[in-house]
Amino acid sequence: MSQLYTPPELEPEPDFREYEPIQPEPGWKSLARKLWAPIAALGAFLAKFWYLAAALLKFKVFTVAATMIVSVGAYALLGGWWFGVGLVLLIFVHEMGHVLELRRQGVPASAPLFIPFLGAVVGMKQMPKNAWHEAQVALAGPILGTLGALGVWGLGIYFDSNFLKALAFIGFLLNLFNLLPIVPLDGGRAVAALHPAVWLVGLIGLVALLIYSPNPILLIVLLLGAGELWNRWQTRNHPELQDYYRVKRWQRAVVAAVYLGLAVFLVLAMEATHVPRNF
Repeated sequence: MSQLYTPPELEPEPDFREYEPIQPEPGWKSLARKLWAPIAALGAFLAKFWYLAAALLKFKVFTVAATMIVSVGAYALLGGWWFGVGLVLLIFVHEMGHVLELRRQGVPASAPLFIPFLGAVVGMKQMPKNAWHEAQVALAGPILGTLGALGVWGLGIYFDSNFLKALAFIGFLLNLFNLLPIVPLDGGRAVAALHPAVWLVGLIGLVALLIYSPNPILLIVLLLGAGELWNRWQTRNHPELQDYYRVKRWQRAVVAAVYLGLAVFLVLAMEATHVPRNF
C-alpha cells in the first residue's frame, strides 16, 4: 500500500505549549486513602447492623432468645453446654405453663424472660380474678414443667443415658422447689387459695433450709418472701383483698389435692432418677 508523502516544509510544527508535569502524590495521602476505604466500609456495615439489631430487639421473641442464650452460657459454667441448653429448655417449658394458663383466663401475659441462676419471670398486666384463678396459674407451671422432665426421663431410659436421667432429676427438683409455700414461688401463690397462714409455714421452712444449706439464691427468695408476706399481712383486712381470697370449699380441695399430689410425685420421681455423682 502506498503512503502519502508530506514535504518537510508542510509538516506541522510541534506544539511547545507549556504543561504542568504530573506531581507524584505524597506517600501519606496514598496510605490514608487505602486505609480509609475499608474503615468507611466497616463503619457503614456496623451502622446497618446496629440499626438491624435495634429493630429486631423490638420484637419480644428476640428479647426472649437473648435472655435464653445468656442463661445457657451461665448454666454451662456449671455442667457444660448441653446441660445449659437442657436446663433452660426445662425452665422454658415450666414458664410456658404459666403463660398458657394466663392466656386461657384472658389475662395478657408476656413470654418468659430468663434470669441466670434465678430461673425466669412472666409478666402480666393484671392479676387473676381471685386466689382460685391465681392458684391455677401457679400450679400450671410445675404441672407442665413436670411433664417436660418426664419427657427427658423417658429419653434417658430409651437411650440409656445417665446424663438425661440426671437432667430429669434436676427438672423434678426445680419444680419441687417452686412448690415451697412462700411467695414469690409458685407454691406460695397456690396455697393462697388454702389459707394465707400457710405462708408463715413456708417462711419458717425456708429459714430452716437456708440454715441447713446456705445458698445466695435461697437468701434472695427468703428476703422477697418475707417482704411479700409482711405486705400482704398489713393489707389483710382490705375489703378487696378479702374478696380476692374468698374461695369455695371445693376449690380449696382441688388446690390441696393437686398441690400435695404433685409434691409427692416429684419426690418419688427424684428418687427414681437419682444418678450417682460419678456417672
